[in-house]
Amino acid sequence: MNNIPSNEAKISAQAVAAFANTPNPRLRQVVQSLVRHLHAFASEVELTEDEWLEGIRFLTDTGKTCDGTVRQEFILLSDVIGLSMLVDAINHRACESATETTVFGPFYIAGMPERGHGENMAFTPGEPALVQGRVLDAAGEPIANAVLDVWQTAENGMYSGQDPEQPLTNLRGRYRTDAEGRFAIRTTLPVSYPIPTDGPVGRLLQASDRHPWRPAHLHFMVMAPGQRTLVTHLFNHDDPYLDSDVVFGVKDSLKVVYQPCQANHPLAAPFGFDGSFRLASYDFVLEREA
Repeated sequence: MNNIPSNEAKISAQAVAAFANTPNPRLRQVVQSLVRHLHAFASEVELTEDEWLEGIRFLTDTGKTCDGTVRQEFILLSDVIGLSMLVDAINHRACESATETTVFGPFYIAGMPERGHGENMAFTPGEPALVQGRVLDAAGEPIANAVLDVWQTAENGMYSGQDPEQPLTNLRGRYRTDAEGRFAIRTTLPVSYPIPTDGPVGRLLQASDRHPWRPAHLHFMVMAPGQRTLVTHLFNHDDPYLDSDVVFGVKDSLKVVYQPCQANHPLAAPFGFDGSFRLASYDFVLEREA
């Protein structure tokens, strides 16, 4: 609607003005803008009372679906409407030389075990893989003792904590770089998987005729003193869902090739492979903390 009736416009103006005395200036800005845009949305679509009530039910169900540990339906909702990636982009404008960021996702679990260089974090079946590389600063210098907190799904497309059949520490771990900034992670080849569709977010996707699939990826949170924490993924370069990721998280710079290697490969014996495996290499570049 271009011409909002004066009584409706008055309600919106009064609602925005009601927060004018909020002591915290940033909170005042955010809340007033939120109210202003919500009212404009309701006016634009001429929201009905039934639709308004259905929206409240949807948000209530979203909250009830969160379990306080692994399942975070509100993050999932933010992901599938693209808000998570927009917030990520807004907050990582500064350093063009640093590795690109992407969504954190709703399945991170803190406190996973420290793992040694090249230690296997996979306790469930899958195609063996080795991911190696370095962590560098913006000047290209290696960063020693950087922490790489890593997590991924099992071959069945589920994360530990989400799947009661997996050990909680399966396909999760904290690795550290050596004196030359190098890291090595033994794991299994990541697989594409659907996000949970048994809750309100799944119903929204179905009603919107959207698929629930994420392309195969490995999650990373990379940390080092004096450097800005990096949250990102590495995506399998040939995954069929790269161009239609349900959470809009794919960036070209984050695609990696998992090369097939045989048992006689020079890295097979040092990392305990007694048969064929896949090998991916990637260097992470961190941005200096402001």
